[in-house]
Amino acid sequence: MTENSLKELLDKYYRGETSPDEELELKKYFSGKDVLPGYEAEKEIFSHYSGQEKIPVPSSGFEMRIINAVEQLEKTKFKSDFRRKYITVFSAAAGILIIAATWFFLNRNREPSDTFTDPALAYAETMRILNEVSNKLNSGTEALKPVVHLTGTIRDGMRSVDRSLSSITAGLRKAGLSGNFNEVFNNQYTDKNIK
Repeated sequence: MTENSLKELLDKYYRGETSPDEELELKKYFSGKDVLPGYEAEKEIFSHYSGQEKIPVPSSGFEMRIINAVEQLEKTKFKSDFRRKYITVFSAAAGILIIAATWFFLNRNREPSDTFTDPALAYAETMRILNEVSNKLNSGTEALKPVVHLTGTIRDGMRSVDRSLSSITAGLRKAGLSGNFNEVFNNQYTDKNIK
């Protein structure tokens, strides 16, 4: 095969205009050992084709079988989606019914258990509960007594610090050093701030 005829045949092949006989001719040429230089890539392509068998033509009802299979899958999917939606709705309805039934069952005509028919007994029970609450409040205030004592101790300590600062300030004034320690201390740490 000449280079010009090979080039024309390959151009036709790449445009998709070759006949099966022309493609067979190209396969035979490139399966041989003598290939023109510069056409090594085409040799690999056509040697690949020569190693494959001819693809069989599908049977006459093949297309209809595919269409029927796809339609059957869509019907099955629609049924499963439909079933899934109904299961969800029925599950929610069943849950609501169970909650409503439980509420009606637990709240039907029950008389409160914490009422008294005798007013004297109700008064005695109320007094007992109020005394118990009073005792607990008193025991809680007993626990606060150390805190109150601690607050008094802090006030006494601050007063002694104030006296010390006053004597230091007086000593500094006598020495000729002017300082406002007492005023700064009184502004920051007075009895009003501690309360």
